[in-house]
Amino acid sequence: MEPWLGAALGYIKDWLAYQVELSGQPGCIIAIAHRGEIVLEAAFGHANLDSGEKLTPRHRFRIASHTKAFTAAGIMRLREQKRLKLDDAVGDYVKDLHPEVATATLGQLLSHTAGLVRDGRDSGQFTDGRPYLDWNELLAELKLPPAIEPNSRFKYSNHGYGLLGLVIEQITGEPYPSWLQREIMAPLGLRESAPDVTLLGKTVPFARGHSRIVPLGRRAVIPGDNPTHAIMAAAGIVATAADTARFFAQLAPNAKKSLLSVASRREMVRRQWRVPQDIEEAYYGLALMSGTTAGFDWFGHGGGFQGYISRTSVIPSREIAITVLTNAIDGWAPAWANGVKFILQAFATHGAPSRKTRDWTGRLWTLWSAFDLVPFGEQVMVANPSFINPFIDAPRIEVTGRDQGRIAHAAGYSSHGEPVRRVRAKSGVSEVWLGGARLRPERVLKAEMEKKYPKGRRKKES
Repeated sequence: MEPWLGAALGYIKDWLAYQVELSGQPGCIIAIAHRGEIVLEAAFGHANLDSGEKLTPRHRFRIASHTKAFTAAGIMRLREQKRLKLDDAVGDYVKDLHPEVATATLGQLLSHTAGLVRDGRDSGQFTDGRPYLDWNELLAELKLPPAIEPNSRFKYSNHGYGLLGLVIEQITGEPYPSWLQREIMAPLGLRESAPDVTLLGKTVPFARGHSRIVPLGRRAVIPGDNPTHAIMAAAGIVATAADTARFFAQLAPNAKKSLLSVASRREMVRRQWRVPQDIEEAYYGLALMSGTTAGFDWFGHGGGFQGYISRTSVIPSREIAITVLTNAIDGWAPAWANGVKFILQAFATHGAPSRKTRDWTGRLWTLWSAFDLVPFGEQVMVANPSFINPFIDAPRIEVTGRDQGRIAHAAGYSSHGEPVRRVRAKSGVSEVWLGGARLRPERVLKAEMEKKYPKGRRKKES
């Protein structure tokens, strides 16, 4: 592992722990794989707010639409075995479909361009309003015409991936979950994954989902144990962050070991359609979304299940896969996955700390915020861990002595050019002055604030 990556992983863990606390999220697990091996795995918060159960890296989550990449890998594996072609019409494998649905190709279903309805006439299955569709209910809805013309735009469809699950069953002659476990999960050593929550062992730790705080005024625990039935191939899988990162890491075209050929992986990653949205520029291939963040080209997928939000990003140029799982319906997984990319880019650009700067580290506070001293190469950045990109407009300290330095670069409203000094006590550095700003440990600031702003003061004054 490159020195910069080791340094980055240490800061990512500290930053994410602070983000989880600051956001008030129930819990979060992160796993990062480098060259297919897990190099960081950490859990924060709770698996269940009602019981107080602490979250661990071994807890399984509903990873929802991450499942689509597993299903697509299954289709590509059958293609490599010459048991299907991506140009085949789905009606060649599944009967009694609407004639226009039957003409959709497997490639169109994989890329969400068959024009099919997203979740049917009643999408309450994704809001705990009704059970997930069974096979008869799904086939009844697929007897209706497509919502729009095929190949006219990207249009997401869980029904389309349910249909791909049926294709796998028709070709293999066995249930989708049995085939997926044997042909996809087992060869990759994914021992902490299952095609559906109903296939988890009774003693397996499982993180419960949670609602938003509004409108109840509290987070309700959402059991998250719904069987997904006919939608299993679109959203059924439960897994740890580590297993999810391992699976997506091996989909990179430059991965040394993979279940699929390089040609199949390139076809899955290839940007086939632009995703119409205003949030960020994104593209879709075959069950893989892609984009560019923090200067990194990435691919991966997200997931949303009632009570859970998840995101995985693979950065092929750095041979890194990032999975972030959250157990709340307003989970910050997409933002935190991007934050990890910003941190990785900063360390990759500036390098690991030198002997001169490596002890200029730690989290210190003012009334305004926490600040992190993060050493890179010959300089030290003053990062703000409350930001998704903690290094945006971060002042840079040039170290000139054991406890001396100057702010060599800062934004216009900051203290550019001013001196920096560390103050020591018997236990070590007790405070840091950045120009005129005094930064101290959290416990020191907390004690001062308790004294200065005692609880009940406003009540007494009124």
